Amino acid sequence: MAPDPKKRSHKRSPYTADRGTPGAYEGETITRRTLFTGGALAAGGVATTAFALPALGFALGPLFEDRSRPIFQDVGSTADFNPDSYVPQVITLPDSQGTGEAGKTTVYVREFNPEIDTDKLGYPYVAISTRCMHLGCPVRYVQASKRFICPCHGGVYAADGSVSGGPPVRPLDRFATEVEGDRVLVGDRFSLDSQFQKFSPRDPGEPLDGLWQYLYPPRPTV
Repeated sequence: MAPDPKKRSHKRSPYTADRGTPGAYEGETITRRTLFTGGALAAGGVATTAFALPALGFALGPLFEDRSRPIFQDVGSTADFNPDSYVPQVITLPDSQGTGEAGKTTVYVREFNPEIDTDKLGYPYVAISTRCMHLGCPVRYVQASKRFICPCHGGVYAADGSVSGGPPVRPLDRFATEVEGDRVLVGDRFSLDSQFQKFSPRDPGEPLDGLWQYLYPPRPTV
């Protein structure tokens, strides 16, 4: 039986002129609009990848770092510190190893004093960060008033780092401490709420009391 000509499949021509495309040229297989649209999408994809890959690597890179063992740094002999006054020491932030001077910061260190310190953190020495918990400006300790003062925006902290006045939203961050022989070692930084409960590091301006701790989740590095 001969095939029904009505049921024959008609192969679509690859040429735009044969398909009746307006403005088509002889021998053209793709319209200029399709070509330009595809080129624009490809260029956009390349540009997006160029921005996204470095950002993704920066954000996810710390997740693959081996932080199972904290990095502790020697800040002096036990004889260098007392429970009544702070001694400023320069350390390299654990998350900034290999960045040179940019990774260094000042930390105020003193021996734990039960008359001042009511926290239950269990560290033998108190090591307090100089980064204000308002906007991150550097604070300094004034021995005469036994206060940490932020000269930029008027933040005031008590000798234990708790907020005494001004705009800071939480106590000053601290660093873990331990003693090996007669040497005092400073380790990783951590944050505190107003009750001196320990949290993983947070950025300045991020309160940790109550529900706020859930609104400002920790980042891999701060």
